[in-house]
Amino acid sequence: MKSNNPVFARSEEFNRASTNAYGNQTYAGGGSAYPGYGDTSTDPSTWGTGTPGQVDQGRMTIDSVVQKTAISVAVIFATAIVTWWWIGDVGTTDAFGRTVVDSDAMTRASTGALLGAGGAFLLSMVNSFKRVISPALVLAFAALEGVALGAVSKLFEVQFDGVVMSAVIGTFGALAGTLAAYKFLNIKVGDKFRRGVVAAMFGMVGLGLLSLVLSFFGINTGLYGMGGLGFVFALAGLVLGVLMLILDFDFVEQGVAAGLPDRESWRAAFGLTVSLVWIYTNLLRILAILRGD
Repeated sequence: MKSNNPVFARSEEFNRASTNAYGNQTYAGGGSAYPGYGDTSTDPSTWGTGTPGQVDQGRMTIDSVVQKTAISVAVIFATAIVTWWWIGDVGTTDAFGRTVVDSDAMTRASTGALLGAGGAFLLSMVNSFKRVISPALVLAFAALEGVALGAVSKLFEVQFDGVVMSAVIGTFGALAGTLAAYKFLNIKVGDKFRRGVVAAMFGMVGLGLLSLVLSFFGINTGLYGMGGLGFVFALAGLVLGVLMLILDFDFVEQGVAAGLPDRESWRAAFGLTVSLVWIYTNLLRILAILRGD
């Protein structure tokens, strides 16, 4: 059963599959397990983690995916912090208690957000449709994403003090909660679910790009505004981000069970990173809108 997720659809290893007697996805080698890397059971509690202290032994493991994802997220944090520092104080308080906006800082923030988001989007497309995953491109995507998030977060923090930390905590809370639900509720990912989530993801990206183009002509769709429509759009994006995480967990489970090559850990890490960024940006907007009210 071929994947509909663009992140995994271009991977020959992920899609070198057939359907077994139980309707489950199997891979090259009949989906047989490799020693130390888990079996073909769909119970996440039985996922293999490899030999302690020997994460990279040629096959993808839970440890290797966690390791690569942690590296990607660390790069995002690092570049976001540097960008935050580079922008400086966007708003200062004068002698009368009024907020004065620093035009130079605002220019730096806007430039960082625009260049970072644009570059990250292009690299996300390259990584999504690349047959052989490139760790360098995954890390480059993370670095540019960090620049964009650092700039955007700075602007939100100036208006809503403390909202960034709340969004960061909420994002990792969503990750933990979704993983727990996937494991203990034994969530099954079917083909219709995959198609629906991917279609919704492309739909939201398309609406976002359309809204951006229309803004150049002075037309405000309100999708990214601070009003009711913006809140609904952000909430839908947050729910979609959680569903994207479920797809990521499913592919990690299938990949570990099949003993895919270790390099595919970077593809899984890329998918997880995209989902976490998606959740963070929408959660940041939701919290800001609630604070604004």
